[in-house]
Amino acid sequence: MSTPSQSVDLDAVRRNLEATVMVDRVRISRPTGTPQLDDETGMVGPIPTIVVWEGSGALLSAHGLAATEHLVGGRWLDDNASWYGLVTPLSAPIPQRGDLVSVTAASSATAGTIGRTWQALDPGEASTVEVARITRLDEIVMP
Repeated sequence: MSTPSQSVDLDAVRRNLEATVMVDRVRISRPTGTPQLDDETGMVGPIPTIVVWEGSGALLSAHGLAATEHLVGGRWLDDNASWYGLVTPLSAPIPQRGDLVSVTAASSATAGTIGRTWQALDPGEASTVEVARITRLDEIVMP
């Protein structure tokens, strides 16, 4: 491991990430109860949720997370065990295990994130030195 020869401007890295990577609008919802059974159809309804936060962010695959390191010119993220990661500003609340994540507006028409839902695998990561909040996600595949 090499030691940087000059200090890193973490505020500049944070601003760069917020301007260049966190370009989608994401929603974090928290399950609040048990889904109800529809007596007519026999199907279980949606899980009741409350919106915990909505704002700028990014939903990236593990490949996208690694590419972001190169964009900001430094290694600020270790290998990701899950395939997806939610990147949110430090001003966003820390997602909790089981929170649901969706992209409500994608900056790219080809992002492929609209209409899909992910679940937080762990609480948002914590670190002594932070430039963004990273939360590991797993996609919920609807039958």
